[in-house]
Amino acid sequence: MFGIRTYNAISPAGLARFDGSRYAVSSESTNPSGVLLRSYKLTTEELPSTVVAVARAGAGTNNIPTSELTGKGVVVFNTPGANANAVKELICAGLMMSSRDIFGGLKFVDGLGNQLSEELDPLLEAEKKRFAGTEIYGKTLGIVGLGAIGSLVANMALDLGMRVVGYDPAISVEAAWRLSSRVEKMSSLDALLKESDYITLHVPAIDATKGMINSESISRMKPGVKLLNFARKEIVNAGDIITALDAGKMGSYVTDFPTPELIGHPRVLAMPHIGASTGEAEDNCAVMAADQLIDFLENGNIKNSVNFPDTSMARGSEFRLTFSNSNVPNVLSTVLSQISATGANVVDLVNQSRHEIAYNIMDIDQPVTDELVDAISNLDGVIRVRRV
Repeated sequence: MFGIRTYNAISPAGLARFDGSRYAVSSESTNPSGVLLRSYKLTTEELPSTVVAVARAGAGTNNIPTSELTGKGVVVFNTPGANANAVKELICAGLMMSSRDIFGGLKFVDGLGNQLSEELDPLLEAEKKRFAGTEIYGKTLGIVGLGAIGSLVANMALDLGMRVVGYDPAISVEAAWRLSSRVEKMSSLDALLKESDYITLHVPAIDATKGMINSESISRMKPGVKLLNFARKEIVNAGDIITALDAGKMGSYVTDFPTPELIGHPRVLAMPHIGASTGEAEDNCAVMAADQLIDFLENGNIKNSVNFPDTSMARGSEFRLTFSNSNVPNVLSTVLSQISATGANVVDLVNQSRHEIAYNIMDIDQPVTDELVDAISNLDGVIRVRRV
């Protein structure tokens, strides 16, 4: 029986993936093998040593102490792309709201509750010019980051008649296949900034991207540019955004990540982090996270981990062990020697590495004993061993 500790409210669609005869799923699980969460701020101190995997029902993992968990051999999963359509649709709304003063027009009409019927039409006709805007058709949209969300946004914008330029130095083959051939690839971020009437950001908050939109990068943008940030607040300098808005360098800023200095600014459209707040997205994220957790706990397979390499192998035997180790020479050969010394034969194996971590799946022809698990666990460089 596997214990799964949940944090936050997890979609019932995800919880239903766990077979009740094999899994005990509860927010009160005391010795869980896995953790399933959304935005809960997790700490290593609250996790028992039994935890071997943490699955985040969402893309961002900045609420999880990934570096510390990596050192303990704990696999951290996320669900890239599961909420991509929900975010894409909100970005579509953001494009429209930044080009047309829809929000201002709504507020104006809401304030006309006491107007007489015969006065209303003339008043609306006289005042509608205050809310005039521009069309996005024919304008250039620059997309920074062409992953699961960025590629959907690119194809959507093309369908709306926009010219689309994109920049992503780390684009995956899978993401490239999703992109229309009409998306123009920019050679640098600067080239994209200079070309774009609208810019939308789709990069993670890592050291290389924190504060990437600042006074220097803004200076290379077109006057009146519209900036959309549905990625993470850390990738923009909010103070520099306000300076650009006040100076007219930037036409508007649409974000899903309000900060105190942005709230109330007349050129800022700030939303309460609702990019993935649809029933469909919550279901998709929970199902994907649960399935990844189940496959890892039952088979040792890894897909969509942020700290371990993607690794999977079809079952070649009912007896399987997995282990993680420091990515240094001779660990795998030492483990194989240890297995051989027991008289067991390795039926199949796969070995993958990612930065300082290596991960291995092995099927052998006889049961994996406690003695073998202990022996491998005590080898230099080995971080964690599991019998699955």
